[in-house]
Amino acid sequence: MSRKEHHVVPNPTGGWDVKRPGADRVSVHAETKKEAIEQGRRISQNQETELIIHNKNGRFSEADSHGNDPYPPRG
Repeated sequence: MSRKEHHVVPNPTGGWDVKRPGADRVSVHAETKKEAIEQGRRISQNQETELIIHNKNGRFSEADSHGNDPYPPRG
């Protein structure tokens, strides 16, 4: 079973998108990264997915988990 994820990624024509891997369409398009993160976080919390945030160059920046975390944490 693959992880449920949403990604905040730069849009090639400008702005930022929130998108599920393999989806044909974006869930949200925003003008700023901050707006995309805020909207993506709401979607991710509602759908209990992992929110993966990318930098302008497309590389991984940070992640927020909103579901199915082991409790208590392992380790």
